[in-house]
Amino acid sequence: MCKENILYSPWRLQYILSAKQNSCIFCFDNNDKDLDHFVVYRTKHSFVILNLFPYNNGHIMVVPNRHISSLSELSEDELHDLFDTVRLGEIVIKNVYKPEGINVGINLGKAAGAGVDAHLHVHILPRWLGDSGFITSISGTRVIPEEFSRTYKIIKEGFDNVTANK
Repeated sequence: MCKENILYSPWRLQYILSAKQNSCIFCFDNNDKDLDHFVVYRTKHSFVILNLFPYNNGHIMVVPNRHISSLSELSEDELHDLFDTVRLGEIVIKNVYKPEGINVGINLGKAAGAGVDAHLHVHILPRWLGDSGFITSISGTRVIPEEFSRTYKIIKEGFDNVTANK
């Protein structure tokens, strides 16, 4: 007989009951609302945002400001800005989390695994040996030990510190 495991997450109810938006989750203009959207850093052509469904704490994404779906649609300036920001994100994640490795990834299209395939974004994901524990491997459930408010604060401070020294 198989014993049923139950994992409670009552904080998800607000999301489940909320009205879902049909617009792009990355398209918003109001810089005054960066905290609401978990934007930790902005450049001329892109921004860095926390992943709301992270694989590990510290999982961020670099997103071009322009709503495009592929690298080939970026202008030269946008391309350089995007990857300069990815490089900066790598530096910040190394400084803040001291990971043993980092995954940097782009999924172009649904078939490639893109959750949001209409708006290009680059994942930066800190990794540690053994960070995929039993609960992830066996039940497909991720355990993120850090609250978003703390993640936002320390990553934003990380970007502020690195860019202040430029």
